[in-house]
Amino acid sequence: MAKIMIAMSGGVDSSLAAALLHEAGHDVTGVTLHLWEGDDDRLAESLCCSQEMTESARRVCAQLGIPYYVFNYQREFRRSVIEYFLREYASGFTPNPCLECNREIKFRALLARAHALGFDYVATGHYARIRVDETPADHSASPSPNGARRAVYRLLRAVDEEKDQSYMLYMLGQDDLARLMFPIGEYTKAEVRALAAARGLASANRPESQDICFVPGGDYRNLLREERPDALRPGPILDLEGREVGWHQGLPLYTIGQRRGLGIATGQPMYVIALDVARNAVIVGPESALRRTSLRAERVTFVSGSCPDAPFDCLAQIRAHADAVPARVTPVEPERVEVRFEHPQRAITPGQAIVFYDGAVVLGGGRIARD
Repeated sequence: MAKIMIAMSGGVDSSLAAALLHEAGHDVTGVTLHLWEGDDDRLAESLCCSQEMTESARRVCAQLGIPYYVFNYQREFRRSVIEYFLREYASGFTPNPCLECNREIKFRALLARAHALGFDYVATGHYARIRVDETPADHSASPSPNGARRAVYRLLRAVDEEKDQSYMLYMLGQDDLARLMFPIGEYTKAEVRALAAARGLASANRPESQDICFVPGGDYRNLLREERPDALRPGPILDLEGREVGWHQGLPLYTIGQRRGLGIATGQPMYVIALDVARNAVIVGPESALRRTSLRAERVTFVSGSCPDAPFDCLAQIRAHADAVPARVTPVEPERVEVRFEHPQRAITPGQAIVFYDGAVVLGGGRIARD
């Protein structure tokens, strides 16, 4: 029997994960992370960070007869996620705050807290899987002195490809995976809801939140206007030849691939191709200019803990809901790689993540750099 801390959002996924672990005989404790200011009007609109979420998780834990606690991580969330989010937009990037929340809060901080409190594992309701191999894929590891083979942890896509969240977890390493559990990774979403309903869990039919938790409705622009008005400096909209074709209201308000809301008339559809921070300019062009065959990535990490020392072929995914496509990755220096795709990719966006796969196995990933 293991002592397991499970992060609970109040939704059906983490609720069923808690139930499955409890039924397996483990000593399970549910926790909810209080991340966003409780008196903020935005909170009432969010299914992710709300009083309703906390009460839903509390009800499920009461049903299961397991302890439940709320941990306050507002300060850490503000520093590591919200400030990061605002800083990236102000610097001409398009960030994914959920990736940073996973990296800094849901796993790094929570794993440290669980270790300090004497828990063996942290579990979550993520749709992903962990596989333990006795030796690395290349069989290069030597047996340990006592004759036992070294365990190597693999991060895999979930069985339900439509709900798979492995892209959001690429930053996890060997020490993390050794202490993590994803109990619902082997199930489809339909099966999760059915299993939760069969157990009478209070969250069985709770709707999902698709929003950034601190930006309900997905309109991050209002948050920028409130918190970083100095970043919204008007400037020129330039075509690919450098001609001024309009005027923008601030680089953070535009994203790569955007067509609507540009307020320009050029006689043909124009898209945002790049954000030129040095000139404070939005660069626009035809749809064909959005397609690129290569990119650079930085802050690259690998699940194995070590970066390959030679180019390798893999499948690469450039956004959370994109397809993974054939690519060649070439390491150029520590934590930096160049990626060349077999076929051109549309709207490659600096600040988003690129994640590398070998079939269903996550190899690693990093942040798409700006040219």
